[in-house]
Amino acid sequence: MANSFVRYTGNGSTTAYSIPFSYRSTADLAITLAGVASTAFTLNAAGTTLTFNTAPASNVAIEIRRRTSQGTKLVDYASGSVLTENDLDTDSDQAFFMGQEAIDDANDVIKISNTNFQWDATSKRITNVADPTSAQDAATKNYLENTWLSSTNKTALTTVNSNISNINAVNSNASNINSAVSNATNINTVATNIGSVNTVATDITKVIAVANDLAEAVSEVETVADDLNEATSEIDTVATNIANVNTVGTNIANVNTVAGISSTITAVNSNSSNINSVNTNSSNITTVAGQNSNITTLAGISANITTVAGINANVTTVAGISGDVTAVANIASDVTAVENIKTNVTTVAGISSNVTSVAGVSANVTTLAPISANITTVAGVASSVTTVAGISSDVTAVANIASDVAAVENIAANVTTVAGANSNITAVAGAITNINNVGGAITNVNNVGGSIANVNTVATNIAGVNSFASQYRVSSSDPTSSLDAGDLAYNTTGNVLKFYNGSAWVTITSGGITDLAQDSTPQLGGNLDLNGSNITGTGGIPSANLTGTIAEARLPASALGSIWESKSANFTAEARKNYFIDTSSNTVSATLPSSGTAGDEIHFLDVSGTFDTNNLTVLRNSHKIQGATSDLTVATERAGFTLVYLNATQGWLLKDV
Repeated sequence: MANSFVRYTGNGSTTAYSIPFSYRSTADLAITLAGVASTAFTLNAAGTTLTFNTAPASNVAIEIRRRTSQGTKLVDYASGSVLTENDLDTDSDQAFFMGQEAIDDANDVIKISNTNFQWDATSKRITNVADPTSAQDAATKNYLENTWLSSTNKTALTTVNSNISNINAVNSNASNINSAVSNATNINTVATNIGSVNTVATDITKVIAVANDLAEAVSEVETVADDLNEATSEIDTVATNIANVNTVGTNIANVNTVAGISSTITAVNSNSSNINSVNTNSSNITTVAGQNSNITTLAGISANITTVAGINANVTTVAGISGDVTAVANIASDVTAVENIKTNVTTVAGISSNVTSVAGVSANVTTLAPISANITTVAGVASSVTTVAGISSDVTAVANIASDVAAVENIAANVTTVAGANSNITAVAGAITNINNVGGAITNVNNVGGSIANVNTVATNIAGVNSFASQYRVSSSDPTSSLDAGDLAYNTTGNVLKFYNGSAWVTITSGGITDLAQDSTPQLGGNLDLNGSNITGTGGIPSANLTGTIAEARLPASALGSIWESKSANFTAEARKNYFIDTSSNTVSATLPSSGTAGDEIHFLDVSGTFDTNNLTVLRNSHKIQGATSDLTVATERAGFTLVYLNATQGWLLKDV
């Protein structure tokens, strides 16, 4: 039984498509292009062929489907009426068509033979085994891919397919997923506190360590708990100052280094005002550090560096400069030079709170535990730590110039000398670029010094030097500004010297002349190109003095004699030429020139008397012949004729036949 629909695939050129099923009325036909209803078509008289006004584009899905009207009965049987064959056919057709369409709607929509597509149990998707062999299957496949599946559905299916392994994993873990659903409340609680969970996960080794500790006979964790129950808890004190503890924990290696040089740090603290002074001039000190040998020279013209110590500030926050403490630790040996600052770190004893804060910094507590001896050392220099905390910004500045501080420490005596000449050094530092430039060009400076008399001469005549510089220039293109008649310019692109005549740049030819009148016997060393101009004058050119050749294209037709050429094969004819044509062995085609000028002539002559056997064909080459757009075939024995060009309307005309 035939279907109630048919599908095709557009190719961009076909407009007519067959309708292989029956239907009652054209109103029952539903035509779609790529899923969109279309009425831009006509039907033949028999109603079996549908022709689109415009050919559907390539790969467009075409569907012609019958939709029999179901709104009303087509035949109403009245009591006592006579049943006719037409009534029965109409009623039967409507019922049959509607039943067929219902079956197609239920079973079709997308129907592809199993030989072309099959279910892949491994990938859980339909796979293509072979391209459809029938036109209907191919059209249905095209309908599936380009109409039924929207771009959104295609993207979704592609996403599902690319995640099929994950979907299979979900399926194989269904019981676990169901378990997760039954524990949704707990899971939501974890999700709400995911930050804390991540923190615990990051420190899971330490969490396990705590659990193991609690299982020990003597547990450090229990010891901490006991401390928290005391009236005055050391842990509470630490928690109150947890920010500083974290900073110390992060830089514990450097803290150990600092602890080992506490006496030196004390000495630095006693000279904090001088350190502030150095920090204020850190950029100049960096410059000076690179000029050690020169500073040694300057040491002979100064007193001491106490002037530098007079530019104080306060170093406000040590806790925020942990990275800089590392830099200071790297110059511990130099810090040793700043001695005598011990006091007490009793400030540490005043830091109290509760273990809640400690719980949030478990990693730092773990870090602090093995360095209790160093913490004790820090406690012994609390006042010095307090002092350093007050000058944290300066400490940061010092850390940033750690290498320079080391350099300064190595030349301490010279620094003392430089301090007495602080204002002069600052002035020198401000001109360091110029000083370096001069130092880098010392050879040239010495050369200038050795030729100072010449330099003075140039200086005395500087106006003339400047004048020449403005009148003679060298560049890759001709100058366009500051132009005066007589200016010279060398163009490096064309490698030519030019002078400015007041309105344009003129090339100066080596050994050449600009006017033939300057030479009584001029001769040409090459071709003479008139460049569109004429040779005029009152004199004549004796024919005896003319030698060489003049290109034929340069002369008018009237100046040319008869030029004859023999041709026995296909060729392209030229204006103002005559051709002996020999067709004794084969036909010959002569192609006219691609362009013509009024008065151009071409002559043809049958020299073998065989035009009647092997014709001569004159190909028009886009021009008209005798006003017509046709080639000229000559089949007359011993024919001789001339073609003369008139214009685009008439083209080549016969003359002297």
